[in-house]
Amino acid sequence: MNHQTSIADEPVALRLASFAAHARVSPKARETVRLLLLDVAGLCVAARGTDYVRAALASTASSGKATAIGHASGLGPYDAALVNGTAAHGEDFDDTFEGGPIHAGAVIVPAVLAAAEHRGLSGEAVLRGVAVGTELMCRMSLVTPQAIHKACFHPTAVIGAPAAAAAVASALGLPPKLIAHAIGVAGSLASGIIEYLADGSWTKRLHAGAAAQAGIRAALLAEAGFLGPATVIEGHHGFYRAFAPSKAPDFTPLLDGLGESWVLETLAFKPYACGTMTQPFVDCAIALAQQGIKAQDIVSLECEVGEGTVHRLWEPLALKQAPPNAYAAKFSTPYCVAVGFIDGGAGLGQFTEERVAEASVRALAAKVSYVVNPEDAYPRNFSGHIRATLTDGSLRELRQPHMRGGAHEPLSAGDILQKFHDNAAFGSWARERSEQMAAALDTLVAGGSVDLSAARG
Repeated sequence: MNHQTSIADEPVALRLASFAAHARVSPKARETVRLLLLDVAGLCVAARGTDYVRAALASTASSGKATAIGHASGLGPYDAALVNGTAAHGEDFDDTFEGGPIHAGAVIVPAVLAAAEHRGLSGEAVLRGVAVGTELMCRMSLVTPQAIHKACFHPTAVIGAPAAAAAVASALGLPPKLIAHAIGVAGSLASGIIEYLADGSWTKRLHAGAAAQAGIRAALLAEAGFLGPATVIEGHHGFYRAFAPSKAPDFTPLLDGLGESWVLETLAFKPYACGTMTQPFVDCAIALAQQGIKAQDIVSLECEVGEGTVHRLWEPLALKQAPPNAYAAKFSTPYCVAVGFIDGGAGLGQFTEERVAEASVRALAAKVSYVVNPEDAYPRNFSGHIRATLTDGSLRELRQPHMRGGAHEPLSAGDILQKFHDNAAFGSWARERSEQMAAALDTLVAGGSVDLSAARG
């Protein structure tokens, strides 16, 4: 059923609000939320000493009960959400939803945790709010595939605001009518353009924190009686008309089965600290190196790609082959392929200014090019294919049929826990400290108190 023909019966925002108010979270979705909280917390710690997090923290103007993870001072909820969201998304090592792509955890978790500490909410309220916001964020990304990016907006930024509003409003226990107003208000707070691609500047990092902050504000405004448009999602001047004008919205994947099945159960957790669609190509590069091939043996590496990835990860090709800084390198498939081949991985240590400037990596990145495969399933599936031409004239082909860490080959709970501890150690936390934090999050998910004291300092 295409809901485009039936949405006039009831505004979409009210349908989403009814789900947010009455959601019963499945056991598998609860476990995904537990892992999501763990992953986001570790990423916040890993980034706590970075220049962009220091700048975000210096910009704060409040004190309060909310925690900026890895920092000592208590903040007001808006500031805590901004800092944590910026930190969690800052290294592009956070979760992704393969159908979007979209990064829900860095928006929804900071928003709900900040609101919970500010208002003294229970762990069960946090779990429900995170589940609701993540589910809506993932589903909303499926309504107009690729069109938000095409309009020069970042889906995580713009979809994050209404999803975070629903998440916080759900955690607060607001009724459907007020949750719908929160979603309506958030439509006017949504923002985030992708011009950071031009020079590797920091605004993408800010998008998750800004969306989390906007979601809290919209929810609290609605709770206080502020009105938002009921047709914010589907209206003539609404969300998808504004942010995805090139494609007619299909609300089927947003509304069908909402509250009955949870797409968030398929959330992908990244094994590499770089752009989502580059990850299968990193796997291919590592597999090529494991065949005993050396960088000097390579004449060229040609990658088959989905057309929708080209403008963000491949063009202009000369710039992508020689990214200007470490952050830009995360969105350069040539660099990620080269460093993955040489280092056997693409973790936080592969994205430093020193490593990106390394002559050997740049020399190999200059040999990486692409060709569009019209049959590529992007964005429904993220795959990798590298055709290597060697100096002896032979060809080697490597394929990765899906994103490792995603629905087809998920990381185990143990893998994600180890990633958390590794990220915490990268941020200079002792193992005892990270174990205390993991235990506090387990208590929260079990319905206990929201105690983030282990995260302070």
